[in-house]
Amino acid sequence: MKLGISSYTYGWAIGVPGHEPARPMNEQDLLDRARRHAVKLVQVCDNLPLHQMSSERVARFADRAADEGVQIEIGSRRLTIEHVAEMAALARRVRAKLIRFVIDGPDFHPSPEHVVKTLRDVEPLLDGLQLGLENHDRFPARTLRSIVEAAGSERIGICLDTANSLGAGEGLATVVSELAPITVNLHLKDFHIARLPHLMGFTVEGRPAGGGMLNVPELLDQLSRFHRCETAVLELWTPPEPELERTVAKEEAWAAQSLEYLFGTGLFAEQSRIILQ
Repeated sequence: MKLGISSYTYGWAIGVPGHEPARPMNEQDLLDRARRHAVKLVQVCDNLPLHQMSSERVARFADRAADEGVQIEIGSRRLTIEHVAEMAALARRVRAKLIRFVIDGPDFHPSPEHVVKTLRDVEPLLDGLQLGLENHDRFPARTLRSIVEAAGSERIGICLDTANSLGAGEGLATVVSELAPITVNLHLKDFHIARLPHLMGFTVEGRPAGGGMLNVPELLDQLSRFHRCETAVLELWTPPEPELERTVAKEEAWAAQSLEYLFGTGLFAEQSRIILQ
């Protein structure tokens, strides 16, 4: 499995609504981070929307990534026929093989039946591409699995996020048991759950990879049995500091710490890393 970084590794640096940096990270900065950490995979998702950029800007990004040996994956949200067609065209322009989709969007929450129909309609647009539906807060894992199975195409699978389904009331063991056989991409997001001091509830916070409750070796072993998941990207839920500048610095430190841990496991393909001259 190839390991990389994501625009959601650097959510604070790119900009969270209401917390925008004076100079938000852009797609070229993301490639700079890939080089800094010697990784050869970058996933650019909806918090850094390539499909809203000019053709010239997208071409500069794609050409630089190709020159530096960095594989691109793209992602978006709002699963409609028109938007999948737009993203499929973009994937071919940037030489991406994977499109990650969150089903929902603002004022858009389709039924499982509607999602299945959309996937069947867009399947011919995916020649040479893989579409990964990300598990998110609304649909439980069993529903997502039934959607993918009903779509009936090897071109359509799951982007498995290791923390998102907590919002749907499901733990990782349930999510993996349902979705591992159809997972085509992995979002590695470590987390910690702690009971509040008054004992009336819990908090969920992100952690650097290897510093929380996520058992990475066990997870990769489970996914490897099905031979479908070829890429994994680091995502971070970095708890904010009082000042945004400190939060951004903490996020970068967590990224470095996480990648050091993940590569140190020896579980990721050697071609995940750039050999710097």
